[in-house]
Amino acid sequence: MSIRIQKKKINLKIHNNIVLFVDQNLHFQGLDNGPLQEYKTKIKDYIGKKKIDNKIFSFDITSNIKIIILRINKDEKTINSIEKLGANFFSYIEKNSIHQTFFLDKNIKKISEINKNFFEAFVSGIYIKSYKFKVYITNKNLKSYFINIDGGLDLNFFDKNNKFKSIIEGLNLTRNLVSEPGNILNPDEYAGRIKKLSSLGLKVTIINKKKLKLLGMNALLGVGQGSSKGSYLAIIEWKGLNKKQKPLAFVGKGVCFDTGGISLKPAKFMEDMTYDMAGSAVVVGLMKTLALRKAKVNAVGVVGLVENMPDGNAQRPGDIVKSYSGKTIEILNTDAEGRLVLADALTYTEKKYKPKFIIDLATLTGAIIVSLGSEYAGLFSNNEKLSEQLIKSGEKVDEKVWRMPLNDNYDKLINSKKADMQNINYVGGAGSTTAAQFLQRFILNKTPWAHLDIAGMAFSKYGGALNPGGATGYGVRLLNQLIEDNYE
Repeated sequence: MSIRIQKKKINLKIHNNIVLFVDQNLHFQGLDNGPLQEYKTKIKDYIGKKKIDNKIFSFDITSNIKIIILRINKDEKTINSIEKLGANFFSYIEKNSIHQTFFLDKNIKKISEINKNFFEAFVSGIYIKSYKFKVYITNKNLKSYFINIDGGLDLNFFDKNNKFKSIIEGLNLTRNLVSEPGNILNPDEYAGRIKKLSSLGLKVTIINKKKLKLLGMNALLGVGQGSSKGSYLAIIEWKGLNKKQKPLAFVGKGVCFDTGGISLKPAKFMEDMTYDMAGSAVVVGLMKTLALRKAKVNAVGVVGLVENMPDGNAQRPGDIVKSYSGKTIEILNTDAEGRLVLADALTYTEKKYKPKFIIDLATLTGAIIVSLGSEYAGLFSNNEKLSEQLIKSGEKVDEKVWRMPLNDNYDKLINSKKADMQNINYVGGAGSTTAAQFLQRFILNKTPWAHLDIAGMAFSKYGGALNPGGATGYGVRLLNQLIEDNYE
């Protein structure tokens, strides 16, 4: 899929498919002294004679010229609503095989009075919706869509550090990583790809298995010990401020493939476990976005990269490991592995960086899908302020979170008779909450912390308003908005 946005003068003798933005009352401006001036009355008459409720519709004013109308209601002034309009527009031209469209810069400038970033957000929506992962399809049959602007409109979208373009690049990195198959994106390959981000001004440190063992990260290492591939902790730092301000910390679960280990998963749908590293991919995509747009903030991303496989060296149910924090964990189920990876990563991040807050992301539990489906991520937090910020930012970009309970009473469900804790609740119920309660035990110094269980949000089989289906990149736009609104 190729989207090309360019300046090009309309020649009505050979060009058709002219796009006009109109307000909620179907009024439009920006046609004076332009290529469509002579058709202005005809367009008004057509719209005026029809009772039209559609957001997008089209009609022919000559045998050669089609007018495509994009209607914007008065309450649709937010960036997210404009992005959705761009996404709807792409769906329309894709469905109708319209590969070349023309916009009038005067019409764009007039409608942009509702939001100064209107056209950038509109284009952003086109790019988000048009994403396709076709790396391994040999006959790709890639189609090109040309978005032409007639006039002198400044296309800020293509500026080097443009915010919208930076978000798209970070978002697509996340979606590409999540879409890769497990035989390609194993922990070794993943660590190598992260290392390449240093070219963007990010400081990247990869801690390998040998060093992890010396550090005492036995919870993380236990998950990967059945794999022939390496286990890593990848650290990505962005310093957008000169002063020594505490960083914002983001931690991600990077289980590149999850068989369940000795507690083997059922074969049905196991192929979906290629996206069990989606939490880490969000962190990686976010850090790329911050670097590209030169965010005025200090941030660190920490991701644990492992592969959970069953072989003669694999961790067994009943094993006891000592985590980086010093706390011991009884492994009752090797398929509750993500929390073990995050346990060491969380404590390490808190101790080393002493951040303002820590947000971790993980496709952690199937239970959160039972609770919230694919509409909200589960939010668990020890901090009211951080929770409210996440909720508000999620509403802005339509990447919603729903706060779930944490309470000391749940601790009894993960207390072990043989160790400090066990990695699952064998009594049953509250699966997502007990998993979050487990993670909270590894926040040792009362750092504001939030856990986002994105198991229902990272991948969509049916698509949504902005996503075409497949890897969604959920979390990149949410966390970028959180930073923009509260920490820059």
